[in-house]
Amino acid sequence: MSVDLSQLVAAFERNWPIELAEQWDAPGLVVGSVNQKVSRVLLTVDVTAEILAEAQDGEFDLILAHHPYLMRGVNTISEQTAKGALLASAARSRTAIYAAHTNADVVADGVSAALAAAIGILDAQPLVPSSDRSIGHGRIGQLASPITLGDFARQVAGVLPSTATGVRVAGDYDQLMSRVALCGGAGDSFIGDAINAGADVYLSSDLRHHPVQDAREHSLLNGGKPAIIDVSHWAAEWLWLEVAAKQLSQEFSQVQFVVSHLRTDPWDFVVTQ
Repeated sequence: MSVDLSQLVAAFERNWPIELAEQWDAPGLVVGSVNQKVSRVLLTVDVTAEILAEAQDGEFDLILAHHPYLMRGVNTISEQTAKGALLASAARSRTAIYAAHTNADVVADGVSAALAAAIGILDAQPLVPSSDRSIGHGRIGQLASPITLGDFARQVAGVLPSTATGVRVAGDYDQLMSRVALCGGAGDSFIGDAINAGADVYLSSDLRHHPVQDAREHSLLNGGKPAIIDVSHWAAEWLWLEVAAKQLSQEFSQVQFVVSHLRTDPWDFVVTQ
């Protein structure tokens, strides 16, 4: 059993409307024809050579990725380049690639919502809402009961898939957490929103030195709030794939949706003194 890729694309764009994507973003069909047949879909955060090999070996017709493979402009798709080689291989094997990125971040059941649900945030609302209050970047809500920052960080680590860099924390291990703000993916641009929302802790990925340092200096004047937790970009977004697969399986019972368990986090190990 199979469906036309055009039917899946239409469903993707109902669930994650293209118009909700940021202007700089590049979601949509990367490789493939909307007329080709699809019976198996592999879901992943990133498209890599290893992911493409998994798709080809498993006879998947489509890779549904979170991150656009051609996010930034390229001058060539020569097979002497990594991107060119991958795209050529995908085209030859008729493995289509589609990306749903910031348009999948902001929807009510999107990337940040999946992360919030997994770590037990109640009544989670967008941290940066649009005019439709159910849509927006990040999430903020309450824990069922207060918990120390250290125990909360351990809880987060237990929910996320394991990575070399683990969970990094800035704050007092024993300070109590109740109000949690987060953003799946790179989110240091929303630290100020977490502060303004009165979060006890802000959790995100790819957090840079200066924004975190500034936030911690602010916390010295505000009872230690917010503490900051930095997790793997890949791990924070990977949780959404199961949500998307279930959502799509309910609509297309004749198509198999499989979440890849290959780790596409780029870091392999850490060294400490």
